[in-house]
Amino acid sequence: MSEPTGKYSITMPRDIAEAAKARGGPSGLSAYVAAAVARQIERDNLNELIAVAEAEHGPITDEETRALRDQLHRAREQQTQGGANAA
Repeated sequence: MSEPTGKYSITMPRDIAEAAKARGGPSGLSAYVAAAVARQIERDNLNELIAVAEAEHGPITDEETRALRDQLHRAREQQTQGGANAA
């Protein structure tokens, strides 16, 4: 993170803080929490984009979701097979 940092005080359940601290390893609790918050912000932003798109185009159906997941799965398989063939 190249942005300037600030010091903040947060409150969270002790067991969650201890688990995060243990998983933070050499980077520490602050880096672990910052990464978790950054991921949540990304998810929130995606949810906002989905809401705007659905308001404009209607909700995505389960069938469309399945079709797109199948397409992604096939693309990943092709990518994996291509990498194995190149080796």
